[in-house]
Amino acid sequence: MEVIFLGTGTSQGVPMIDQPAGTVNLANPRNWRTRSSIHVVMGGTRVQVDAAQEFRLQCVREDIRAVDIFILTHGHADHILGMDDLRRFCDQRPDAVLPVYGTTAGLDRIRSIYPYAMGERPAARGYPCFRMAEMPARLELPGGVVHSVRLPHGDVETLGLVFEEAHTGRKFVYYCDCKEVDATARNLARGAQVVVLDGLRPHAHPTHMSIPEAVETAQAIGAPRTFLTHMTFQVDYDATQASLPRGIELAYDGLRLPW
Repeated sequence: MEVIFLGTGTSQGVPMIDQPAGTVNLANPRNWRTRSSIHVVMGGTRVQVDAAQEFRLQCVREDIRAVDIFILTHGHADHILGMDDLRRFCDQRPDAVLPVYGTTAGLDRIRSIYPYAMGERPAARGYPCFRMAEMPARLELPGGVVHSVRLPHGDVETLGLVFEEAHTGRKFVYYCDCKEVDATARNLARGAQVVVLDGLRPHAHPTHMSIPEAVETAQAIGAPRTFLTHMTFQVDYDATQASLPRGIELAYDGLRLPW
């Protein structure tokens, strides 16, 4: 299994427009964050989770050459507005159609933003075309299984994802954009080697976990390694990393986790 962090920033990115002075050290490249998404290779199956505004640049930077399945965690702008650039991955498929999974609300948002990507085939060569389906609790793929659970995120639900690779049994958890991780989601995550959690900023937020809340959740799940993502300009990489308990780390753009 390999996990590639294409982006680890919040909805405005870091640095954001007119960033306040005296926040993060921008001389450290790990404090430059594009909007959050990941690319997971599981038993040879390539799963893209979310597509931010910088998706094309992220794919070029990380040399992402193919996508087999796309999963949208939820329909907020920083997770959906790069989906037009999936057109290149549609072109590579024999039928030119990419399977896309999401919540009912997320799929409705895709239809409203990308009506030209609906149908049995692309509207024209080079256009995206999505074959959409509701994300089940258990999605069987050639490389393994993706479990999903609903997580609270303000007035929407976001998909929490648990990947289990078939031939190795390795387990990876991605719980981004959520205010809390309830007992059901925590139990689903147990036994994972790597967990990724929403850790927006040092102090409380109404729809995201703060870093202290994410640390408490990580310790309750008990994975050997936990990474925090979706971070604002208030999270300096070096200063925050030094304050975290052992086994909990900050993710950064371009981080690769092969294991």
